[in-house]
Amino acid sequence: MAEDLKARVSYLKGLAEGLALDEESKEGKLLRQIVDVLDEMAYEIEQLKTEYEELLEYAEAIDEDLAEIEDDVYGDYDEDEEEDDDDETFTVECPNCREMVEISDDLLHTDSAIKITCPRCSEIVMIDDEDWEDEDLDELLDAEDGAEEKEND
Repeated sequence: MAEDLKARVSYLKGLAEGLALDEESKEGKLLRQIVDVLDEMAYEIEQLKTEYEELLEYAEAIDEDLAEIEDDVYGDYDEDEEEDDDDETFTVECPNCREMVEISDDLLHTDSAIKITCPRCSEIVMIDDEDWEDEDLDELLDAEDGAEEKEND
C-alpha cells in the first residue's frame, strides 16, 4: 500500500509539473505545497508500516518466549485440572480414627443416596438417604468451622 501511495504521489508530481503552472502564482504555490505534503505523508506512512512490521515480529517473538517460560514454570496446563481445583469441599472427622475425610459439595447435591466411609478405617462417616437438606449442609459446615477454630486456639 505504501509503495502504491508513493507511486500515486509521484504521478501527481508529474501531472503538476506537466501543467506548467507558474510557481510564482497563488495556484502554482498551492499545488506545489499540496504535492510536497503528500510526498512527505507517503514517506511517513512507509516508515510507520516498516516500524509496525518490525514491532509485530518482535511481539510475536516475545509471545513465543513467554509461552516457553510458562511451559517451564507451569508445565503442561490442563483446564480440567483448574476446574477440579474450583470444586468446593469440606472435611469431616472420622469418629473412629479421627482421620479428616474430604467431601465434595457436589456429591451432596446428587439425587441418589450416598454413603461416605473413612479411607483409613472404613468407618461410615456420613450417610445421605436422599432426605438431605441444604440446611443440614449449612449446619455441618458451621460445626466444621467451629471445630477448626477450637483446634487453632
